[in-house]
Amino acid sequence: MSRPAHFPAVRELAASMASGECTSVQLVEDCLARVRDVDPGVGAFLSVDAEKALEAARASDERRARGAVLGPFDGIPVGMKDVIAVKGEPLTCASRMLENFTVPYDAHVTERLRAGGLIPFGRLNMDEFAMGSSTENSALGTTRNPVSADHTPGGSSGGSAAAVAARMVPWALGSDTGGSIRQPASFCGIVGLKPTYGRVSRYGLVAYASSLDQIGPMANSVEDAACLLDAIAGPDERDSTSWREAPPAFAEAAARGPERPLRVGLPKEYFGKGLGAEVEAAVRGAVDTLAAQGCEVSEISLPHTEYAVPVYYIIATAEASSNLARYDGVRYGHRAKEAADGIDLYFRSRGEGFGSEVKRRIILGTYVLSSGYYDAYYLRAQKVRTRIREDFVKAFESVDVLLTPTAPTPPFRRGEKTGDPLSMYLADIYTISANLAGLPCMSVPCGLTEAGLPVGLQLIAPHFAETTLLQAARLYEGSRLS
Repeated sequence: MSRPAHFPAVRELAASMASGECTSVQLVEDCLARVRDVDPGVGAFLSVDAEKALEAARASDERRARGAVLGPFDGIPVGMKDVIAVKGEPLTCASRMLENFTVPYDAHVTERLRAGGLIPFGRLNMDEFAMGSSTENSALGTTRNPVSADHTPGGSSGGSAAAVAARMVPWALGSDTGGSIRQPASFCGIVGLKPTYGRVSRYGLVAYASSLDQIGPMANSVEDAACLLDAIAGPDERDSTSWREAPPAFAEAAARGPERPLRVGLPKEYFGKGLGAEVEAAVRGAVDTLAAQGCEVSEISLPHTEYAVPVYYIIATAEASSNLARYDGVRYGHRAKEAADGIDLYFRSRGEGFGSEVKRRIILGTYVLSSGYYDAYYLRAQKVRTRIREDFVKAFESVDVLLTPTAPTPPFRRGEKTGDPLSMYLADIYTISANLAGLPCMSVPCGLTEAGLPVGLQLIAPHFAETTLLQAARLYEGSRLS
């Protein structure tokens, strides 16, 4: 499958609208046409409210005609992963449990988009309740990789990555609990950024694992991702974990570049057994590119990396078990048509509404929280999580950013891992640690395999050092594309 023509950078789109070369209505109509033409072969969108998007575009054009634009990107559409609340639109989390649910409020990020004149556009497919690495766990449809229809787009934000990669939208929002922005970005050959935990409010994000979840941008360039991060980042009193300080101007800082040569660390644990040869070659090539730009490259160690996957699948499933208990067949969501009593209603509704992967994680999470096992599993996992975080703190004493592969392999074939959950979980082996530590990180395209499949490199920075992260990514992107 070949990609449609590339969208211009968002600044070029904004400049075209400012000069009168195009209008927001024309841009939205172009996106709608691309969805009609391209999405039947990709399956990125679960739904698009065309009239609502066009209404917002007409309002944007009217503001521009009055000289009253709300921001630099007023009138540009943003694809929305179907785990983020957009008032009056479906919020299904790609699950039968919420198949007919319409959300009555906006998420904080949606409010910020609207405040800047950006247009929430469509509902993008995902793994059910963000639980998966291939978007094959969606109960509402399958998403294909726009680069190769035989391969998965990654997950859980596979719909967001595919929509951007297939040029159906200029950019999109995803969510990342253990790699769900970065891994699909790598698989689809785009940029994906997970901010520091707390940098972007989680209000209006359907919770999977509350201590890990973060919303972030997915785009065709580092600059575009920085611009979208500017649009959504900021404090929110409704999220108790939201960072209270106003964020810096990320796009402006990224454009300035680093003030001195960056110190880049290569965690030796990320370049060992299990890493595909073509992925390693592409990432090593990226290291050489940065070294040629004056970066100081050194090997470092994150010794507790080997525990990241088991720690993640204890903590994340425990939190999922708690968060998903609210879907009881009574207040909202799927309700079984027949039940003998209240308990039977609860069991039937959840049994019918949840898919197999969600059930698997609820069972595992309930087990590790149960009496007699809490200390042995959940409490111990939290202690090891602290050790993982301490590894990063120590590493950043000597380096500015870490550089690793985003995923151990290129995109895998559809159906290749669906019968082996452990193999699927290991697809996130390089992304999970940053979530456990709450660090900002991003995936940037760094080449193709011989078969033409994308490879991504991952950059990780200290807490709230998104500017350094973006400067490193921009430095590499600019060097690679020049």
